[in-house]
Amino acid sequence: FTVDLTSVDTRTKERELETYSRVQVIVSAYKNSEIFSKVLAAIETTKSMKELPPIPFKNKDSPSAFYKFWILLWRTTRNFSRDKIGIIMRLLQNLLFGLFVAFFLLRLRTDVVKGAVQDRVGLIYQCVSAPPYTGMLNAVALFPPLRAISDQESKDGLYKKWQMLLAYIVHFLPFSVISVAIFSTFIYWTAGLYPDASRFGIFFAVVLASHIIGELLTLVILGVVQNPNIVQSGVVLLNSAGVIVGTGLVRTIEEMPTPFKILSYLTFQKYSSEVLIVNEFYGLNFTCGEANSSTAINAACIFSHGIQFIENNFPGALSRFTIDFLILYAFLPGLALIAILSFKIRERIISR
Repeated sequence: FTVDLTSVDTRTKERELETYSRVQVIVSAYKNSEIFSKVLAAIETTKSMKELPPIPFKNKDSPSAFYKFWILLWRTTRNFSRDKIGIIMRLLQNLLFGLFVAFFLLRLRTDVVKGAVQDRVGLIYQCVSAPPYTGMLNAVALFPPLRAISDQESKDGLYKKWQMLLAYIVHFLPFSVISVAIFSTFIYWTAGLYPDASRFGIFFAVVLASHIIGELLTLVILGVVQNPNIVQSGVVLLNSAGVIVGTGLVRTIEEMPTPFKILSYLTFQKYSSEVLIVNEFYGLNFTCGEANSSTAINAACIFSHGIQFIENNFPGALSRFTIDFLILYAFLPGLALIAILSFKIRERIISR
C-alpha cells in the first residue's frame, strides 16, 4: 500500500500528473515533520562518532520455530477477525442446522408407537453426519488462501508449510468449541435427549470431535490436492461413505458383508455413533401406545427398554463405550500428524 501510494503512475498523462502531485505532497509533509528533523540530527550525530553503532535488527540467526508459529497464529487470527460476518457464520452454522432439526423433530417422546426409537436414531444420525460436513466447509473456504501464501513464503525460506498449517489448526479450535457448544446445548435440551448433565458432556465431546475431524480430514487432502472444489467433493464422499458403512444406522454392521465390516473399523463414524447410541439409549424406558398396551397386542412395540435396542442393533457397544470414545479422540492427533506429513510432501513437490 505504501509503495502504491508513493509511486508515479505513468500509464496515462492525467494519472502521471495526479500521482506525481500526490507524491510531492507526501515528500513535502515529511520534510516539514518532526521525524525528518530527528533523522537529520541522528545523521549528524553519527557522522561525528568514532565507532559507528550496530545496525538495528541485523541478526543472522533465524527466529525459533515457536516464534515463527506464534507470529503466524497472530497474523492468521488478526486477518480472519476482520471478517465479522464470517466469524458470526462460523459460530452459528451448526446452530442453524440444529434449528432445522429441532423444529422438524420437536420434542422426543418415549412412546415407541409414536416414533420414540426412530426419532432418536434419526437425530443421532444427523449429529454424526452433519458436524464433519460443517468442519469441511470451514477448511475449504478459509484455508486455500493461507495455503497460497505459505507456498510463496515458505519458498522464500521464511518458515515451513506445516507451521502455517499448525497455526491454522490452533486458530480454528476455539471457534469449533464455541460453535459446537452452542449447537449441542440447543439441540440436546430442546429435543429432549436423556436429561443428565454428564451425558450432555459426552454428547458435546463426541459432536466436537466429529466436527474437528471433518476439518482435519479436509486439511489432509488440501495438502496434496490443489483444487478446493475437488477436495470438497472428496470429503463429502468420504463422510457419506463413513456414515453408511460405519454407523450401523443405515444397515446394522452385523448384517454387512465382511469387507464392509472390516472397513467400518477405519471410520470415525463407527465410534461416534456407538458412543451416542449408548449415551442416549442406556437406561431409557419406553411405553407402547395406551397405558395397558403390550408387545403381544402391538407388534410395533418390540423394545420396552433402551438397552434392548443397543443389544439388538449394536451388540457389545455397551462394553466398548470407553474404548470407542478414546479411539474417536485418537483420530484428532492422528489426522493432525497426517496433515503435517501431507504438507511436508507438498513442500518437497513445490520445491522441485
